[in-house]
Amino acid sequence: MKVLIIQQKMIGDVLTTSILFEALKAEHPDAELHYVINSHTYAVVEHNPHIDKFLFVTPAIEDSRSKFLSFLKDIKKEKYDAVIDVYSKFSSNLITKFSSAAIKISKYKWYTKYYYTHTFKEATKAKTNAGLAIENRLQLLEPLVKQVPSPIRPKIYLTSEEILASKQILINSNIDVSKPLYMISVLGSGDNKTYPLAHMAKVIDFIVSETNGQILFNYIPKQLDEAKTVYNFCTPKTREHIFFDVFGKSLREFLAITHHCTSMIGNEGGAINMAKALNIPTFTIFSPWIIKEAWNMFEDGKQNISVHLKDYNPDIVNNSSSKELKDNYKSLYEMIKPKLFLNELKMFLQVG
Repeated sequence: MKVLIIQQKMIGDVLTTSILFEALKAEHPDAELHYVINSHTYAVVEHNPHIDKFLFVTPAIEDSRSKFLSFLKDIKKEKYDAVIDVYSKFSSNLITKFSSAAIKISKYKWYTKYYYTHTFKEATKAKTNAGLAIENRLQLLEPLVKQVPSPIRPKIYLTSEEILASKQILINSNIDVSKPLYMISVLGSGDNKTYPLAHMAKVIDFIVSETNGQILFNYIPKQLDEAKTVYNFCTPKTREHIFFDVFGKSLREFLAITHHCTSMIGNEGGAINMAKALNIPTFTIFSPWIIKEAWNMFEDGKQNISVHLKDYNPDIVNNSSSKELKDNYKSLYEMIKPKLFLNELKMFLQVG
């Protein structure tokens, strides 16, 4: 059996969808499994032993009709038996159609359902602590897999060389790897997924006051100014514990550095999902407009904890539309004062 799985989206989505490969290989060990992803997301699934081949959608392919058509022709040559299209967007509809696979599986959308032989409506309430992002993906396997291995969760595969090299980076930066080291997801992927910077600084102040720990910031070069603003909002004592210039120069290097951290704390997003896939404890602050139940994967009140406006002001969230929550994210974020969850954070730090 030859199966193609399509997941053209962000890093967290590509990582989460990788569980489908493990489940397929468990029941069909001889199956050949291919993965269509955007090229910039490869780092989180690199070295995954369950994926036999990657097909990359590059920026050049996205920007050129002729190159995309050539990509589609290459898909057709593969002669797949089954295709799983996780999101059912226009480009993945075309990839599915060109595959000529006998079995075509996707989420239910009334305007694309005719492209597929099997469609599934997404659940709105999670049955397990795996969360909706996991559960809704796993149901796509029903036409192909009788028994999903349990437990199953996304995993990132680092090499021993990457782990040793990242440890040396920390040591060379005067970080004591035998003492608590906290990675802070200091910024989200955009303003509407970023906890107010002054609030985040207070959270970091609290972490240092409680643990006397060492602090790393997760940010990318274009976020330097915002990261520096958070740093400057912190107290002088806290700043002594922040190794501001120590960060991964690539996504794989970031992952390897995170492997050595005590926990990851901060904004919900790809970094948090990657930490979970590395089995690093996480404390997550959700944006008010993000559905917590979809992405609070494997929350257990100990190793993985999250907070959301809904935890403190449920009426606001329950009585507002998604658009209203997103449009008013700034004022709603301000309502999630650090003092509301510092007791939860303290318990999390004590367990870690």
